[in-house]
Amino acid sequence: QVQLVESGGRLVQAGDSLRLSCVASGRTFSNYAMGWFRQAPEKEREFVATISGGGRTTVYADSMKGRFAITRDNAKNTVYLQMNSLKPEDTAAYYCARGQVTSRMVMGPAYVDYWGQGTQVTVSS
Repeated sequence: QVQLVESGGRLVQAGDSLRLSCVASGRTFSNYAMGWFRQAPEKEREFVATISGGGRTTVYADSMKGRFAITRDNAKNTVYLQMNSLKPEDTAAYYCARGQVTSRMVMGPAYVDYWGQGTQVTVSS
């Protein structure tokens, strides 16, 4: 059983920056694409960003391009989400996800085999 543990979420002001971290258990972290998703109250979970196993390829949701950056450190089994110029509409629970072994990227829940428990990000105006 793989465990994903997110951290870094907190209350910030609009315009602030925040970095989320997700540490994964297991020995083959670099074999799997990782992703970040978010879910606001009464809304569906939405894709934020994904990164390939080796870290060379990244994909972002259109609304996050230029503001968010996903990176990973395979030596630490950790994936990060750097969020800049935060807006109140970025307020959500942010979830880390590991892709299925056959998934090159994680761009939707159908490609996920493990989820983290989520970390809350609240952006005040």
